[in-house]
Amino acid sequence: MAKKPKTTKVISRRKKFIKVEVPLAKSTIELIGSSPEEIQGRTIKLDLTRQLKGKSVEATVKIKTENEKPIAKPIKLKLMPYFIRRMIRKRISYVEDSFETPSQESMIKIKPFLITRKRVSRVVRKTLRNKCKNWIEDYIAERKDDEIFNEVLSNRMQKPLSLMLKKTYPLSLCEIRVLEVKRTLEKDEIPKIKPKPKKVEQKEEIEQGLDQLAEIEEEKKKAEEEIKQAQEKAVKKEEQEEKDKITEVKDSAKLLTSESAALSESKKDSEHKSDSEPATKEIKEAKEKTKEKETTTKEKPKKEKTPAGVPSEGKEKKE
Repeated sequence: MAKKPKTTKVISRRKKFIKVEVPLAKSTIELIGSSPEEIQGRTIKLDLTRQLKGKSVEATVKIKTENEKPIAKPIKLKLMPYFIRRMIRKRISYVEDSFETPSQESMIKIKPFLITRKRVSRVVRKTLRNKCKNWIEDYIAERKDDEIFNEVLSNRMQKPLSLMLKKTYPLSLCEIRVLEVKRTLEKDEIPKIKPKPKKVEQKEEIEQGLDQLAEIEEEKKKAEEEIKQAQEKAVKKEEQEEKDKITEVKDSAKLLTSESAALSESKKDSEHKSDSEPATKEIKEAKEKTKEKETTTKEKPKKEKTPAGVPSEGKEKKE
């Protein structure tokens, strides 16, 4: 009989959830695997919109082991296109660029994205692009990869960049659209850090700043004095206007009182005339009556007086 071939048993280890630290997002994630060595080299995409409060960013992370612990290190940051679409408005200009610059660890590809407040000429866009590129190259050359990714996420890189570019033209948006690690650098390729300026220059700058502050304070004092003088003039004008109004009111009141007195006098005169009219009529009637009486008395014949001792005719008739 033919012999049966030998079968080898394959021992499969049970898979489990392995915790992986993500220092970029300050959180931990769980991946399925038998051991941390098996997970090493994997790439994971993370959505960081909730952590960045609405700023939709997608981060790609590569897992590496350090001290037998899996750690996720960032490789790429990408600003989602729908976020940029939401920011664009009518009558604006946008500036894009794409270039590679060396950091202290690796070669980094970066794509800045700028939006101006209003429509801008081609010359202004070119100057903005060149200034942005020079500033980012100097900024990245002094830092390591993890530091750069953290500063881009926390907006500590974009803020000074926008303030610097504001001198040429004010921006409504200044963002890094793509930040990607391309390759690790060799020792010869690592850029040298430029020496910082001496303290003497800093002192001169401080003195200039103090002089500027003194000038600003003097200007403030002058402005305050001018404001006080203007306020005093306004108060005086208001007082004069109030006085003029009071005099006008008094004059109008005097006129009203004089008019009312004249009206009252005219009323009294009219009443006195109405009372005196019947009296004059009575006087006239009385005068007429007296005249009539006088006329009647003149017309009557006078009686002849008889001397004493002579009998009157009447008496004789009686006898």
